[in-house]
Amino acid sequence: MLTNAGGLDREKQLAVVERLTALVAEAAGDASLGDRTWVLLTEAAPGGWGLWGHAHTNEELVQAARAEIGRLQQNAG
Repeated sequence: MLTNAGGLDREKQLAVVERLTALVAEAAGDASLGDRTWVLLTEAAPGGWGLWGHAHTNEELVQAARAEIGRLQQNAG
């Protein structure tokens, strides 16, 4: 899983790994996969997000995500 640098505190890291592991096991219909599933947490370096033909910093990525969420909320309302 790729996130922006510092995007997940320890509590969120634990929750993400737990949930992704459960999703893999559920999708495969094999609960024993939870014991064999590895989740790699990786943080993108500033400028490491390529979106819309531009290498975004973490701050730019957060701003773009917030703008997109706002756009979607306006269209839904």
